[in-house]
Amino acid sequence: AVLAAIARVARSGAFVKDGAHLEALSQAGAIVFDKTGTLTAGAPAVSKVLPAPGTSPEDLLAVLAAAESYSEHPLGEAVVEHARSLGLPVAAPEAFEYEPGLGIRARVGGRAVVAGGSALVPDVPEAAEESREGVVTPIHVDVDGAYAGTVLLADAVRGSARQAVAALRAMGLEVSMVTGDREPTARAVARQLGIDRVHAGLLPDEKMTVVDALRSQGRRVAMIGDGVNDAPALARADVGIAMGSGTDVARDSADVVLISSNLDDLVATVAVARRARRIVAFNLLGMMLAGIGLLTPILAALVHVGSETAFILNSARLIPGRVRRA
Repeated sequence: AVLAAIARVARSGAFVKDGAHLEALSQAGAIVFDKTGTLTAGAPAVSKVLPAPGTSPEDLLAVLAAAESYSEHPLGEAVVEHARSLGLPVAAPEAFEYEPGLGIRARVGGRAVVAGGSALVPDVPEAAEESREGVVTPIHVDVDGAYAGTVLLADAVRGSARQAVAALRAMGLEVSMVTGDREPTARAVARQLGIDRVHAGLLPDEKMTVVDALRSQGRRVAMIGDGVNDAPALARADVGIAMGSGTDVARDSADVVLISSNLDDLVATVAVARRARRIVAFNLLGMMLAGIGLLTPILAALVHVGSETAFILNSARLIPGRVRRA
């Protein structure tokens, strides 16, 4: 039953590393979603450039793109792509340092550049703070110790996210969202998806703390994410799930990988895992009844083989054709 279940979810777009992880997923009572790249499409785009007085939008974008040119974060890559699309020069930084969950420090043209959230760039004018509305993420920029401006990026909610969240809640799972983004941005996404439990402004270790808190309440916890910042929480959860489009670190830390990054595949995987667990439990019950003499050996064998054969045959229906998606 377990082998058939693993084969079936593989055809549906998920890779489960072994049967123990499938069993852990079947017992999960809570699921924790990362936001960026998991619930959202992970393809942010620059929506607004807010330079400080004395700095032009082009200068702000050029220095930020140069600082971010070594970054593998989707936000940094979006800034670089936008700057290049405008024909701006993107120089390589002389130095680069990534601070997980916070932002970056770089040296560009001999200038010290710091870019990230307000925890890394604290002296952000009130006007820039008030400009952030809806599902946007700000990158504040400091050059040589002075605030240089803010670049806002928007990331669309993943098309399959709302339906997947609703389906998981219908299965009885407690759904939470964790993110390094600020509270208003996180709440805006959560409202679109029907998620009530939101933990915003988190560092990577703090995401892991959310998982630990749920586990301390006696829940089996599944965590799903896509980035370097999610790796500690993915490793700490009872079952870690990575988006196939995510980073190598996230995929290596996870127990299950959604190959297509379609959240409908997550729902299908949970459903198959639970079905496999019911079949295993049914078989164990049959063995117990046979052990105490309530089932004859022949009848026990028929119960055992019959249930597994039905599941395998049902799984085999997927082999000839394409997987249908809702």
